[in-house]
Parts: sequence; C-alpha cells; structure tokens
Amino acid sequence: MKSLKHILIILDIALCIPAFGQKILFEFGERKNFNKLISGNKTGEPLRWIDVNTTDTTWYKKGNTLVGKGWPIGVVRSERMYQNFIMHVEWRHMEKGGNSGIFVWCDAQPEDHNRLPSGVEVQMLELDWVNQNKRNGETPPIAYVHGELFGAGKTKTIPDNPRGERSKSIENRCLGVGEWNTYTVVCVDGTIKLSVNGKYVNGIRQSSKRKGYLCLEAEGARIEFRNLQVIELEEGYVLPEHVVEKL
Repeated sequence: MKSLKHILIILDIALCIPAFGQKILFEFGERKNFNKLISGNKTGEPLRWIDVNTTDTTWYKKGNTLVGKGWPIGVVRSERMYQNFIMHVEWRHMEKGGNSGIFVWCDAQPEDHNRLPSGVEVQMLELDWVNQNKRNGETPPIAYVHGELFGAGKTKTIPDNPRGERSKSIENRCLGVGEWNTYTVVCVDGTIKLSVNGKYVNGIRQSSKRKGYLCLEAEGARIEFRNLQVIELEEGYVLPEHVVEKL
C-alpha cells in the first residue's frame, strides 16, 4: 500500500506541473498592496508576464521601458488575476496611427477571428488613427482615440459616455506620436474610471467580468510602456460568473 500511495502522489504532482510550468516571458512593472502603502511600506513585487499568442521577440526591455513591436497581433498576460485595483501606466506610440491597449478583467483566451481576448479594453490609439481610418470618406471623431473603454469579445459593460456600446472620453487629453501619456485606471466591483493625463474623463460600469488577468496588447504598431504600477485594493463581492477561468 505504501508503494501505491507513493505512485499516486507522484502522478498527482505530474498532473499539476502544466498548471505551474508556464514560462515567464519578462518582468515589467510593480505590484503593491494599498493597506501596506498606507502603513508606510512602499516596497512591491515585480509584475511577471506570460506570453499568450505573441513571440519572445515581440517585446523587449530598454532600461525601465518596455517596448512592444506590435507583431504578431496578440497579447501577453499577467501571472496573477486581479479584482479591485488601481493601475498607473505611462505609454507612447512611436508610429502615427498606432493601435494598442491594456485589457483588464481579461480571460487571456484569444478569439480566432482577431487574436484578441475578452475583457475590458483600455484603448490606446495614436491621434492620427482617425485620419488613416476614414469611413465612407468621413473622419471618425477624435473621441475614439483618447481613452475609450469597452467590453471586448464576450465581456459586456455599460458605458458612462456612450458611443454605441463603447464609452468615449468627454475631453480630448491624449498627446500624439512620441509623447508620453499617463493613465490612471481605477477598477472596483465592475466599475472602471479612467484618468487621462491628470483628469478623469471616462468610465464604464456593471462589467460582466470583475476578476481576471491584465493583458498588454500588440496590435500592429510599436508602443512603449513605463512606470506600470498595480495597487491592489480590498476584495469586493463577486459572483462565480464574474471571475474568468483560471489558466
């Protein structure tokens, strides 16, 4: 019986290996705890990122800056899931009309038709995108590019400032190619508020997902990120259907 028990333990460990054997592609950013910050402990832990459907050459570090080349289109995901948190990030596009974003409360499971997952996308478009993507000869509104929030894929949200199912910013505060933009994203119990360069200008509520992964997006253009911080807040009331499947 003892030998059989040992065999079963070994098999059990072997079955668990895939769940813990996912390769960390890089470390970027810092995770902190709000209550510890209040108590004076400012130390944090590095954010670790796992590739989903890009490559190990899509991303590289340049000092304290993370560079995303944009190809292939896809995402990397955070090692951990997050529920209630504040996210600070600075970003800039290096190409006119560049496209990217960060997904929150994300399932990190790409769809076949666009290689992108479901979650709430915090949009990051360069200002010239509207000029390069005219529709029926008309230029899309500038509100499209400077911090739209929307449920992507299977995730549903209610917009504060509706543009169809998406929420547009009430004021254009984004800067153009080569200039750093600052986002503060507050995510609490299905509600998200977005500050663009020092002012809150957008939000969504009643997200169908309220706990999930963070995903950095490669979407065809070079983008740079720096000073990424995730400050975890106290957990809130969440139903099983609000939580994405753990990977």
